This record gives sequence, C-alpha cells and structure tokens, in this order.
Amino acid sequence: MGFKCGIVGLPNVGKSTLFNALTKTAAAQAANYPFCTIEPNTGEVAVPDPRMRKLADIAKSKEIIPTRISFVDIAGLVRGASKGEGLGNQFLANIREVDAVVHVLRCFEDDDITHVEGRIHPVEDADTIETELMLADLDSLERRAEQTRKRATGKDKESMAQLPIMEASLKLLQEGKPVRTLLSKLDADELRILQSLNLLTSHPVLYVCNVAESDAATGNEHTRAVEKMAREQGAETVVISAAIESEVAQLPEEEAKEFLAALGLEEAGLDRLIRAGYKLLDLITYFTVGPKETRAWTIPRGTKAPQAAGVIHSDFERGFIRANTIAYDDYIGYGGENGAKEAGKARDEGKEYVVQDGDVIHFRFNT
Repeated sequence: MGFKCGIVGLPNVGKSTLFNALTKTAAAQAANYPFCTIEPNTGEVAVPDPRMRKLADIAKSKEIIPTRISFVDIAGLVRGASKGEGLGNQFLANIREVDAVVHVLRCFEDDDITHVEGRIHPVEDADTIETELMLADLDSLERRAEQTRKRATGKDKESMAQLPIMEASLKLLQEGKPVRTLLSKLDADELRILQSLNLLTSHPVLYVCNVAESDAATGNEHTRAVEKMAREQGAETVVISAAIESEVAQLPEEEAKEFLAALGLEEAGLDRLIRAGYKLLDLITYFTVGPKETRAWTIPRGTKAPQAAGVIHSDFERGFIRANTIAYDDYIGYGGENGAKEAGKARDEGKEYVVQDGDVIHFRFNT
C-alpha cells in the first residue's frame, strides 16, 4: 500500500534541493533498509521509529524493516498554472495522484537567488499556489456537476450520492476556500465519494518553511507568519534548512549528529518532515516481530484487523481467522511475546478489532 506526498512550490524556493536531500537520505538508508527510486522524481524513504530497535533487541531480530512513505517532486508551477501556463497541465496531473501536499515556502533572503515574484513573502506564495489549485478545481467541477445534476434528476443512484458532495465542494471553491475544509464534516462514505472526485484542493497540506542555516533552530519572522496562517487553516508546519539537509544527507551517521548538534539541532529536519508527512496522512504503524525480522506496516487510522492483515498479503485478509495482539508497551514492559502472554497481555482479536498504533500482531489465517 503506497502513500505519496507531493512536494510543490514556486520556482527557487528550495523544493528540488529538499527533494534531492530526501533521496540522498533514502539512498544512504539502502544499506540497512529497502529503498527504491520508483521513477526519477519519486523516492521512498523509511519513517523514523525508535520503537523498532527496542522490539528487535528483545526478539533478537536479524533484520529491521521500517515502514515507508513516498515523496514526489512535482515540477512546473507558476502563476497561471490553472490555465496551462508553464508546465501547468503536467503539474495539475501529477498533483492529482498524491495523497497529501508538502508545500515548500521560501523563508530566506538571498540576493543571488531570484524569487519568481520579485519579493520574499511566503504567505502570498502559499496563496498563489492555493489559488491556482482552486481555479483548476472550480473549472473541472463546474463542468462535471452539470452532467451529474442531469443524471441525478433521472434518479441515477451514483449521481444522486455524488451531487451533494459536489455542490458542497463548489460552494467552498466559489467562496475562495479549499475543498479540504470539508473533510472533517464528512462520514466514511462521503469521504470516499469526495476522493473519487480527485480534486486538487481536497488533499491535506503540510507547509515546509525553508530557512537559512542561521534560522534552522529558531525560525524567523517569515516562518512565524506561515505558522499563524497554518494555525488558522488547521494545518501543520515544519521549519527546515534545505541547505543543511543537503550536507547532512552526505555525512556518516555520527558526523551528521555532531554537525547538527553544533547548529543547535537535535535531529535532521528531514526526519521531522517524514514523520509529519506520515501524521498528515493520518497513518499508524503496527509491527510483526520475530527472530527473522522486526517489520513495520503502514495502515490508515481506523483500519480493522482483516484489512490490516491484507497489507501484508491479500491471502491474509481473505482467510483471516484472528489476530494475536500485544500492545507495544506490554511487549516492551514484559520482555517480549512470552512474558506478555504469561502476564495475560496477549489478546486474540477478531474481524471487528480496530488496530492500534504500535500493536505487535501475529495473524492466523486459512490458506
């Protein structure tokens, strides 16, 4: 099950530098973790999770395989992209395919790097991209809604279910608001309908403030303006210096830690970005643990046991019998599977069990 975050931004904001740092980090991980470059602008990176080492130490696992998330470098956005300016059509097609948007904003001053708009104003940059996406959605949805209204009048069931979601989305766009503001008001069936509409502004957004090295630990007035905007939207922000991340990605682990410490940073910004992307998609992790490997599996929050099993293999879901489950804290606290069982902390869960973050699970299934 793949989850993609699309990295977007105006030209010269540091978007590609950040993506290149991500892919270098992923390449460095390849010695220990599975990594693949799916295509030239897509890379999969491991989600940092200190729980895995603790589980592996207890189980004496030979291998640790973390969960992964894909980042896609989406190029070509300028003002007018919704009308096909620049690489607008390519940009809009690529962004429809991602699950969430990582929006890189320039929060640094540098006379040697020209800003496409001739000024440094990250909040206005965010508005520029948001406006282009909303205009594209509005154009697309107005055309589709007219046909859907006609079919709904003829009692077409699919159209009757789609129309209220379309109308609500159109109302938001006409008011200058992104469709994602609708997400919290929809039930599961309505969310599926909204996702099927494939609207650009229905994706959750994470703002990444790209700052100079000197502002990496503290931020600056630009990042504070972005944070204020994000709070008003219910969005998240991460402050990163892409220049620092490029250097860190090329250093051995111990040297990287020393380099970051000298700058007053506890960890690489990319680690925070990866975790934030994972959180943005509302994903959780469960583990399978044994002598061979400790492995993390990614699922959306709220997933039931059979569907969680299906992430490992479709046969596990089809033949699901039960899930032998131990909470992470119990696995650690009682020294592993046997200790947890002796303490009565191992449970047999059925088809209605909603998997929790950190669960250690062994699935029983019929072949």
